[in-house]
Parts: sequence; structure tokens; C-alpha cells
Amino acid sequence: MTPRITLNHLNFEVTDNNEPKQLLNDLNLTINPGEFVVLLGANGAGKSTFFNTIAGDLTPTSGQLLFNDHDITKQSAQQRTRLISRVYQDPKLGTAADMTVAENILLAMRRGQRRRLFPRRLKQQLPQIKALAKTLPNHLDQQLNRPVSNLSGGQRQTLNFLMATIQKPELLLLDEHTSALDAVSSQALMTFTNQTIRDNQLTCLMITHDLEDALQYGNRLLVLKAGKLIADLNATEKQALTVDTLLDYLN
Repeated sequence: MTPRITLNHLNFEVTDNNEPKQLLNDLNLTINPGEFVVLLGANGAGKSTFFNTIAGDLTPTSGQLLFNDHDITKQSAQQRTRLISRVYQDPKLGTAADMTVAENILLAMRRGQRRRLFPRRLKQQLPQIKALAKTLPNHLDQQLNRPVSNLSGGQRQTLNFLMATIQKPELLLLDEHTSALDAVSSQALMTFTNQTIRDNQLTCLMITHDLEDALQYGNRLLVLKAGKLIADLNATEKQALTVDTLLDYLN
């Protein structure tokens, strides 16, 4: 099996008060297609830097990043958009606020296509758009003509997730995508997230601070500390964990 992602001695260094600081420290990692990997780490552990490096927002100081055995270390974020989708912590990111729910979904349906002028053909696409929205847990299929800015945080984040997965990306990055939501909305989105990943056999990396979610979801668990990978647990090892043992890793 060709790995989806391979990190070879990946480093990212910044200068802080004229002193070098390693935000990622010699990371070596292989993620295979279909894995749902949960990433844990305390604040400042390097989780966001790790995601930004994979997404192409940051270029490693040294090391190599392979995607399907192709070297993408120097590729920009734009070059990786056909491969990688990302859902951020902030529900306001990832959607066009002044456009309707239907218009946002149509944009996502055309993600990765060559940019050119063409008629929207929104009316012709409405049956497909409505069918997609109907899969969501919060009745967005009944609000297709509503501006996204008028949605609740939970509705908007669920729309973000749908838009990120419509094209079945080769890698899905979930960057604390439920942490800004209330408990009910968060649980509904996590249930939908898990089902979508399983049904479509997506390869996914998910950052979370919710230790219960870290135990419940995913078939692999990574723990970062001070930019180093200190734990890489498979599904069987993960099942033996408790919240207390996770806290031991994080402290």
C-alpha cells in the first residue's frame, strides 16, 4: 500500500528573541489511506504548525513531505487544494458569508476545477445540492436560500464540513472543528463526521482537545509534545487508554 502521507525528518524552526526555536523536531511519520488519526497535544505542542506544514501554509526548515510517494515539500497551499481539504476551528472560515447555502455548496462542488468564466447553472444543480444538504443533521436542506451569515455556528460549521468533503479529498484535516460549538452541536457534528469518514473511507487527521472524543473516535492516536512525536498508538493500544492515561502523555 502506498502511504498517503510520509514525513521524513521534518523540522520547522523559527527565531524567538534571536534564539532558534524548534516548533517541529525531526518528525518521522507514515499515514496510510483510510486511517482516521487523532492528534493530541497541549498548547504550544506544535499541532497547528504540523497542520500548516501539511497543508502548505508553511514550508519546512528541513526534511521531506511525501504525498502518495510524490515529494510536495515545496508545493504551495494552492497547489495542494486538489489533494487536501481543511475545516478550521472558527465556523466563519471556509464559507462565503454573503452567499446562500446553495451557492456555497455549488462552489464546493466545483472545487479544484480549472478557473474560468461560466454560467452558475444554480437552478439546474439544485436537486443535487438539496440531496447533499439533506444528509446533514441540522435541516440545512430547508435553508438553501438563506445567507450563510445568518446561520448558527453549528449550522455553519456543519456546512463547512460538507463543503470540505463533497469532493472526497485524499486527505481531510480537521483543526479542532467542533471546539467552538455548544455541546449538542459539537456531538451532532462529531457523529456526522465519523459516519462520513467511515462511509467514504477518507484519510483524516483531526486535532482535538476533547479527551473523550480522542478516545471515542479514530483508529490511531498521535501525541505531540514540544514539537516531537512522543506517542503513536494503533487502534488496539488506543482502546486500552483512559482519560487519566491521556493526561499522563500531555503533562
